[in-house]
Amino acid sequence: MESIYDIRQLLKRFGTIIYVGDRVADLELMETEVKELYEFKFIDTKDYQKALLLLRDEAARLRDEKGANS
Repeated sequence: MESIYDIRQLLKRFGTIIYVGDRVADLELMETEVKELYEFKFIDTKDYQKALLLLRDEAARLRDEKGANS
């Protein structure tokens, strides 16, 4: 798992497509879905940790950009 796209594809395999029009909100919902997949043992620990790292890093980057532009 290397990118947000990879996480979207992972979620898609389980029938989940997330798009609400707000990138940060999308990332937060994706994180919730990934946590549930892990809790139900549908994904392994490595994929879970990598996905959370990617999602949180991207959300932080977007928040930083938004704060800098305000």
